[in-house]
Amino acid sequence: MTLPPGARGAVRVGGGNVNDAYSVVMADGRRAFVKTRASVAAGEYRAEAAGLRWLSEPGALRTPAVHAVHEQYLALQWIEQGQLSDAGAEELGRGLALTHAAGCPWFGAPPQARGDSAAGSAGEGGAPVARLGGLELPNDRCASWPEFYARCRLLPLARAARDGGAISPQGAGAVRSLCDRLEDLAGPAEPPARLHGDLWWGNVMADSRGRPWLIDPWAYGGHREVDLAMLALFGGGPARVLDAYREQGAAGRGLGAAREPLPAAGAAVARCAVRGLLRSVRAARGGALRRLSGPRAAERQAG
Repeated sequence: MTLPPGARGAVRVGGGNVNDAYSVVMADGRRAFVKTRASVAAGEYRAEAAGLRWLSEPGALRTPAVHAVHEQYLALQWIEQGQLSDAGAEELGRGLALTHAAGCPWFGAPPQARGDSAAGSAGEGGAPVARLGGLELPNDRCASWPEFYARCRLLPLARAARDGGAISPQGAGAVRSLCDRLEDLAGPAEPPARLHGDLWWGNVMADSRGRPWLIDPWAYGGHREVDLAMLALFGGGPARVLDAYREQGAAGRGLGAAREPLPAAGAAVARCAVRGLLRSVRAARGGALRRLSGPRAAERQAG
């Protein structure tokens, strides 16, 4: 394992199935959460650090402070874990609405991108790709959400899943057909939102006071339904989160009062395609192939 210089007292802790995670005492005496592993893609931890800082900039939700970042490790503020309180659920919903509304220059924009940046610039994150564990996807600058979602998310994921044996050629074809209809399914045009990008409930952490923290981002500029549908996909979260999200918009601070956070068609696209394909790709790499077959495979994933 590779730890920050002067770190001591390393104790193995839970931290997901990609990295090795440790509780350590840093050289300056602060306790930190450190993730590391033997083979890390260049820039991966720096991209995650940039995403955490970017999500914290609006001041609406907490992310762990970055203590140190290196090609071989990422050291973050230690958070004493607890359970999300009712007030914490409301804070998460309102904070997520405000974070989304903070926006970014274009669809696919990486953390720290500015409006005059060159197309495809990845800012602090390095090359113009998005990394999620060992998975890399293009993060090209796009003018619209349907274009970005099809070109940079759905189609590359479908190809990777097909090539890995996780979905059948028919299943990949169903995704291509879905992409052809995205202009109709995506709903009214919206400006790019500031996304966490992988916001399932495992990436929402509650501290000992019941307050929410966002961890493990895959941050970029996209449609807010991606985050909302990810929260809804696996269930288990309090309904108060989405209620507070709606109320924040209705109050006129962040999102327009007329917008509903989960239009049925767009949420179904986010549910069935991105997360379902990611799950299939991961399963294929782990050797447990989960095959999707038939022309209605993508629709079944939405169930």
